[in-house]
Order: sequence, then C-alpha cells, then structure tokens
Amino acid sequence: RGGAPQRGGVCGAQTDPEPREENPVTGFNEFAIARAIHVLAVLIWIGGVAFVTMVMIPACRAMAEGQAQLELFERLEHRFAAIARWSVLLAGASGLWLTWRLDAWGRFADPAAWWWMHGMVAVWTIFAVMLFILEPFVLQKLFAKLARRDPVGTMARIQRVHVVLLTVSLVVVAGAVAGSHGGWRFG
Repeated sequence: RGGAPQRGGVCGAQTDPEPREENPVTGFNEFAIARAIHVLAVLIWIGGVAFVTMVMIPACRAMAEGQAQLELFERLEHRFAAIARWSVLLAGASGLWLTWRLDAWGRFADPAAWWWMHGMVAVWTIFAVMLFILEPFVLQKLFAKLARRDPVGTMARIQRVHVVLLTVSLVVVAGAVAGSHGGWRFG
C-alpha cells in the first residue's frame, strides 16, 4: 500500500496518504485516480439530480396537459437513470476504497466529521435503494397508478421528492467538501 496514511490535520483527521512513488508505467497513483473517479461520479450524479429538479421537472410541469407532463418526464428521466446508476455505483465503490485507503473509519466517530461521513453514506444509500430497488420494482407501478387518477398531482409529488433529495444532497456535499479539507471546526 505504499506506507501508512498520515495522522494529524484538523481535529486529528487524517490527511492524504504519504507521497508515494508514481507507477512507472502509468505515471499515476491509485489514490489520485480513486479521488478523481469519486469526484466525477458525484458531480455527474448530483449534477444530474440538480438538472432534473431545477430544469426538467419545471419544464415538464409547464405543459398544459397533465398526462403529457408525465410522459415527457418519464421519457427523459429514463435516459438519465442508467447514467445515475453507474455514477452511484462508482461514487460508492470509490468512496469505500478511499475510506479504506485512508483508514478513515475513525471519522465516523469523530465529532467534527461524523455528520458528513454519515451523510455521504445515507445519501448514497437512499439513491442506491431508489435507483436499484424502488424505482424499477415499486415506484414505476405506483406512479403509473397515481398518474391515471391525478397526473398533475403526481408530477407535483415527484417534484417535491426531487427538491428534498437535492437539498439534502447539496448540504451533504458542502459538508463533505468542507469537512475533508479541515472545515467545520468550531471554537
């Protein structure tokens, strides 16, 4: 593994692993690659949620006919679902690897880091369950049933859920970025 991670930093938080020799074949180290994969996966995933929430759903809801709103939303959202699934998988796998590589398990108990570490796991778990279990096996049937009775109300419900998910996600992303760079130290 190229040496133990350094201890120290803010509130005893661990910092990046010790500098290591680059792989002579590729010129990269695996920590930098994993961090880049993690950041890009989260960027695509949460950026996509932001686009769906702030642009796509309002554009669909602006259509006059309720059933047309739902049909357009489902057509467009279906295209993003595969991208979201891959992004969530990559974010989870790279986040787990980074936690292991940094031996950062203690951050889950650190009073200065606990909320954003748990927040990342919670947001990831919510989206993984939604994308891989609820959406394909439960939500599609439920929304189809609700949409037959009240398409406009169903779109409003979808929008509210997306606003809550985006808000929580952005708070956790802000906390994770600030926390992993020494922020959130009060006193």
